[in-house]
Amino acid sequence: MTVDHDVLPEHDRVRQQEVSTAVLVGYAAAATGIFGWFLFGLLVQRQGFVDSVGESAGAAFGLLLAVSVIGTLRHNGD
Repeated sequence: MTVDHDVLPEHDRVRQQEVSTAVLVGYAAAATGIFGWFLFGLLVQRQGFVDSVGESAGAAFGLLLAVSVIGTLRHNGD
């Protein structure tokens, strides 16, 4: 019989930190802002669908990079 994964006792498992409400609100605000940026480019600036998607995707990747760097700095500071 084979086992797909190792089974650890309960006391040896690493506890996952829960995501705070403030972080979830921040993520929701960032997603709303990115979608708003897409709609602004598409409807107000009339720059076209592909350009609006590209611009909002670039902003989203920039935010993901910032979140990644901040998370790494916070994790290494513990």
